Amino acid sequence: MAKDPVKKKKPISKMVFTGVVTVSLYTTLLLKQDVINDYFGRGGVYAILPIATAFLFSFFHGSFTGSFWSVLGIEAKKRKEVK
Repeated sequence: MAKDPVKKKKPISKMVFTGVVTVSLYTTLLLKQDVINDYFGRGGVYAILPIATAFLFSFFHGSFTGSFWSVLGIEAKKRKEVK
């Protein structure tokens, strides 16, 4: 007997949340460029800020993109287990 495909719940709420966070991050970055450049250019301990910002943007943007494709129904191809 054939297995019934299990329907996954689409991550719509996750997509909306991470999309809002991503848009707000980019908006803040563009509207507060002078302040951000001032802190990023100070050197010393402040040198970690661009790296932390890149990780923050990467995490939320990547999460949004993954959820977006899942909501559209596009998933990565599953590898078959080799025995």
